[in-house]
Amino acid sequence: MALKHRLEENAQAQPPSSNIAAPVSIGKLEPRDFEVWLTGLGTVTPLYTVTIKSRVDGEIMSVHFKEGQMVNKGDLLIEIDPRPYQVQLEQAQGQLAHDQAFLKNATLDLSRYKTLIKKGAIPDQQLATQDALVQQYKATLISDQSQVDNAKLQLIYARITAPVTGRVGLRLVDPGNIIHATDTTGMLILTQLNPITVIFPLPQDDLPDIMAGQKADPNLIVEAWNRSNTKLISKGTLMTLDNQVDLTTGMVKLRALFNNTDNALFPNQFVNARLRVKVLAQANTIPTTAIQHGEQNTFVYAIVNKTVHTHSIEILTQNDQYAVIKSDLPNGSIVVTDGADNLKNGDTVTFTDKSPH
Repeated sequence: MALKHRLEENAQAQPPSSNIAAPVSIGKLEPRDFEVWLTGLGTVTPLYTVTIKSRVDGEIMSVHFKEGQMVNKGDLLIEIDPRPYQVQLEQAQGQLAHDQAFLKNATLDLSRYKTLIKKGAIPDQQLATQDALVQQYKATLISDQSQVDNAKLQLIYARITAPVTGRVGLRLVDPGNIIHATDTTGMLILTQLNPITVIFPLPQDDLPDIMAGQKADPNLIVEAWNRSNTKLISKGTLMTLDNQVDLTTGMVKLRALFNNTDNALFPNQFVNARLRVKVLAQANTIPTTAIQHGEQNTFVYAIVNKTVHTHSIEILTQNDQYAVIKSDLPNGSIVVTDGADNLKNGDTVTFTDKSPH
């Protein structure tokens, strides 16, 4: 009986639970510049991926690169035996010189015939025939010169150089291999890494913001993050967007350009691409954790004299940390960010240690 009496006294001594101040964490409604970002899963895509093939037939004499090596545009990659093409060049040059001598002689004869025709020493037909012969040799020289130029071109093709600056892939041929211009497989693949692009899709509903952002700033900022969104890999700018929406997905593709001087972006790598379309200057913001969702509206718990009051809000945009809102709350208003689960309008609260004061 004594124990029961003490329990009843303790129960009478405690205030009603509704009067106990609930511990909450708080934040503020305050103006700040708010960046609006759009996010899509992107694929790192080189501007140039070149499959190097030979344009002449022959034996590979030497290979001047190592697998995975960075090469510059114009660097020598592979040499094909040039001797057959050197012989062709010399033959073409010899034929050219031969026909040049014939043209010179024919031209001299034509000059003499013109003098003789004035004296009536030769018939008109002989002069006409000689003039035709000169024109024939001139045409022959044009053909001969084209043969010389073609032979020189074949010699150039025997030295295979890098068409772009980039990284060499795995080697597909070795010295001593016989290759042909008609081979379907290449000798190596060269990929440009600096600069490099990221292609990523965004919903078609975002097109108005993207187009407006491009009009205001042709160089919209794009960030490439790792798959877990924990590390910023590189920063670039929006290069272009596709000219149509994909009917099957309702998405439009965008391409962003990155300098990639540190080679942090690798071809076919998946990244999270973030496009900044605009900055809302001094927008009214609250911590995202302050947002409460009711059956009929979205609201926050505002605190005045440690008493909470519900206030309806309209969310204009938000990110993981803050939301831009439309509300009749004045700047500097204190709102509940944690501990709102059991609150109701008019409840008294106390601030936890982690709340800003």
